[in-house]
Amino acid sequence: MRIRLPAGRPRTRPGAVAADKAYSSRGNRSYLRRRGIKAVIPEKKDQAANRKKKGARGGRPLNHDADLYKERNTVERLINKLKAWRGIATRYDKTPESYLAGLHLRASMIWIDDLLKTAE
Repeated sequence: MRIRLPAGRPRTRPGAVAADKAYSSRGNRSYLRRRGIKAVIPEKKDQAANRKKKGARGGRPLNHDADLYKERNTVERLINKLKAWRGIATRYDKTPESYLAGLHLRASMIWIDDLLKTAE
């Protein structure tokens, strides 16, 4: 009897998940903690105030890696630059190959634009 092997790449667990303040809930943090994944999520001001108001029962202050969070911002800005091109944002392309070609073209345009800006 043949055992069907899974298709695609093997699953991997990330070392950290970087998200914005919208995902700073206790549920999201506990979900990541149970799986041994570091949460790089800044705490909302109201959540921090509520925790401080509870005193010792509020738990310890949350800390996040500011450098990793800055990298998340860099990636998000690049994605926004890619999506500024209408064909990528709306997925007009019918095939994955043509969509990937559009991504490559847009990334090349961004790269050349950055080169020209640094040369000035």
